Amino acid sequence: MTFSLTTWNINSVRLRMPIVQQFIVRNQPDILCLQEIKCQEPEFPYQPLKDLGYEHIIVHGQKGYHGVAIASKIPLLEDHRQNYCGMGDARHISAIFERGSRRIRLHNFYVPAGGDEPNREINPKFGHKLDFVEEMKALKADMPGVSSILVGDLNIAPLEHDVWSHKQLLKIVSHTPVETDGMKDVIAKGGWLDLMRQFTPEPEKIYTWWSYRAKDWEAANKGRRLDHVWSSPELGPFLERIDILKEARGWNQPSDHVPVTAVFKF
Repeated sequence: MTFSLTTWNINSVRLRMPIVQQFIVRNQPDILCLQEIKCQEPEFPYQPLKDLGYEHIIVHGQKGYHGVAIASKIPLLEDHRQNYCGMGDARHISAIFERGSRRIRLHNFYVPAGGDEPNREINPKFGHKLDFVEEMKALKADMPGVSSILVGDLNIAPLEHDVWSHKQLLKIVSHTPVETDGMKDVIAKGGWLDLMRQFTPEPEKIYTWWSYRAKDWEAANKGRRLDHVWSSPELGPFLERIDILKEARGWNQPSDHVPVTAVFKF
């Protein structure tokens, strides 16, 4: 039995619904996790997704900012939203689904970007990001009778080869040591498996994000791996591949992130 799941920071789902539809028609993941949807729940474009076979949709929305959603061809059980840092932001949603004999809890995250200055004393956004990551350390991959998958835009490139230049980005938000050490701690304390690096080990570069600021993003290729797919360890052997659709960065009105799809064979 094959199962596929895509994570994608879409950077406004209503604006970019045409490329979401384009992606779905071509790739048909069983579950699609979106981040930074930038709309409230009643404004979410449910019908276009249902028309494409995604009958099961849960949304944690917020006016103009943040927001996460899960659209699935498979029934979703529960609709859990964790209020990280007590800020009231729509940055997490989770559900349980069943595939064969397996029950799997799926977490979808949008971690704060953290602003431009990596100093919490002068940049509260960076402090918020560090506090958010600290709270994520309590999230465990192993639960009795339930496997786990965690996806999303985590806004941190934790490893040396997750960025175009490790040395040049050490003082740039998303790759500072306090952030990368924090994310490594989330993985270690939670017992998570980094599936993207299982499939493509270092030192090979992996990027999922290219800045809008680049005149020619493809030629410069100054990317970062900000989007992640993790699981509880027992799912690791069933991973068949990870697909990063780099060409989506060049589509009409693109997000600065591209879809990342994990394919499992149970």
